[in-house]
Amino acid sequence: MYLADHWKDYEVLDTSDGEKLERWGDYLLVRPDPQVIWKTERTLHGWRKPNAHYTRSSKGGGSWEFFSLPEAWTISYGDLRFNLKPFSFKHTGLFPEQAANWDWFGNLIRNAGRPVRVLNLFAYTGGATCAALAAGASVTHVDASKGMVGWAKENAASSGLSDKSVRWLVDDCTKFVQREIRRGNHYDAIIMDPPSYGRGPKGEIWKIEDTVFPLIELCTQLLSDQPLFFLISSYTTGLQPGVLTYMLKTALKKSAPTHVEADEIGLPISSNGLILPCGCAGRASWD
Repeated sequence: MYLADHWKDYEVLDTSDGEKLERWGDYLLVRPDPQVIWKTERTLHGWRKPNAHYTRSSKGGGSWEFFSLPEAWTISYGDLRFNLKPFSFKHTGLFPEQAANWDWFGNLIRNAGRPVRVLNLFAYTGGATCAALAAGASVTHVDASKGMVGWAKENAASSGLSDKSVRWLVDDCTKFVQREIRRGNHYDAIIMDPPSYGRGPKGEIWKIEDTVFPLIELCTQLLSDQPLFFLISSYTTGLQPGVLTYMLKTALKKSAPTHVEADEIGLPISSNGLILPCGCAGRASWD
């Protein structure tokens, strides 16, 4: 398992009955988690006195209940700083488990000994973009949401990375890749964290089971003559690590990566030492 266990400003304190108790800096949040199908005694004080609680509705969706939480706050991961705020569908603007991937590709970039161009697709609020910039790469950041790209810029500024080489683009990821192929542009590394379902800026429908493999195949045409890595993350239940491995090995066959593997991503649970599964990631790399 790829374990995100180097956090100091974030931790999963406990889990029970479809929910997790988390510490985000100085604040405690209770949020739903579909993986938590077990039930334990909620002995920790934070269960009774969180700063905010997101509750799912039986009719779909859900809502936040706030007790003593600011509109926005920041947490750090090493030298990176992320701006957080609670918004629709339980999110805070950051997926802490992705730190396991940031550490992995950050080391690859720092040890490459050459300039590295990274394409980050479905780039959200820029956690991976900031990690790649901090490691010394130049990054093209693409997301269909103007608000998410703006948020990512704020995270880069908070992390002291505004002067780094980065392009911020609001675009449909598949259409952007197609245009980059026609332009003859290439990248040494590709990161993608696609949603299970979504819509592009012009209403384009994204359904991961139907569209992710064709996109991976398209992206292989953007790889440079000296590729460094290819990373795909998934939170979709049907896309198990074996599926990600198979897709990467099939799509990248001609470029012959040195290593191809996939595994679950996890976060340690402080109260019992167990690991909370948080999706999976497929990794290909070239020596």
